[in-house]
Amino acid sequence: MHAYDKHAKGMIFNIQRFSVHDGPGIRTVVFLKGCPLHCPWCSNPESQHPEQEIMFYPNNCIGCRKCLAVCEAGAIDFELPERVDRGKCINCGKCTELCYAESLVMAGQEKTVENVLKTLKKDNVFYRNSGGGITFSGGEPLTQHVFLEEMLKGCKANGWHNAVETTGYTTKKILGRILPLLDLVLLDIKHMQNEQHKKVIGVSNKKILENAEFIANSGTRVIIRVPVIPGYNDDPENIRATARFAVSLNGVSELHLLPYHRLGQEKYGYLYRAYPYAGIVPLTRTDVVTLKKNVESCGLHCSIGGS
Repeated sequence: MHAYDKHAKGMIFNIQRFSVHDGPGIRTVVFLKGCPLHCPWCSNPESQHPEQEIMFYPNNCIGCRKCLAVCEAGAIDFELPERVDRGKCINCGKCTELCYAESLVMAGQEKTVENVLKTLKKDNVFYRNSGGGITFSGGEPLTQHVFLEEMLKGCKANGWHNAVETTGYTTKKILGRILPLLDLVLLDIKHMQNEQHKKVIGVSNKKILENAEFIANSGTRVIIRVPVIPGYNDDPENIRATARFAVSLNGVSELHLLPYHRLGQEKYGYLYRAYPYAGIVPLTRTDVVTLKKNVESCGLHCSIGGS
């Protein structure tokens, strides 16, 4: 039986139930805030900063102005298209609590392990009947490794299958504590060339590749995933290089290609940030299938869009 701290707290921005693309079976995905990488195509911009953020949905606003009355910091300004003066806002959340039209929404809520487990238990029958479980995603969930460890212990105490979606950008000390609690690691590799990795994402890939070997050698099941980004990492040579690296890892036999999409583009507007990939056109199905064949030529099982 795994003992865990039910009072441990983490910053969560979404809990997605009935997922079938983030590990085996029917799963619940818990999204944690904070990420050390800066992927310009990120579909969850609200995941990037570790703190709470207010998102403004202009089409929902009914003009009641209750937010203006309750804001003690003077951050609400109806003359601003973004409604919130970010320089003044202290993220107290009072405006979002009163906004029943859900025009002002707080991205990120501090929750305890006990609170999250209560939500997860609602779908316990689906996990057991489908061979599913819980997947922790982000952001980068390992940035909240203390909370994540307690959550994983709590999930194990309930007999659930545990998975984590990770960039692999962390320390081996943290991995050493987390890996024994995991059944599956879904490990993203963005680019095999270090300079391209640093130029676009902001960090070296050296630690990521070293940790990929460390994770694989731990005996935990690993699936390599590649977000396929047009003009960045979609050239056949990079895909083959990634596949060859995956083949070299102990026990790795599977690689997923995750085609670029623009489903998160509107969220940048709700946070009043520019979307860097606004002009990028997604690959065609034919293009992605061709890349899939490149992966399979290296001896890996390859799927498009995850499991």
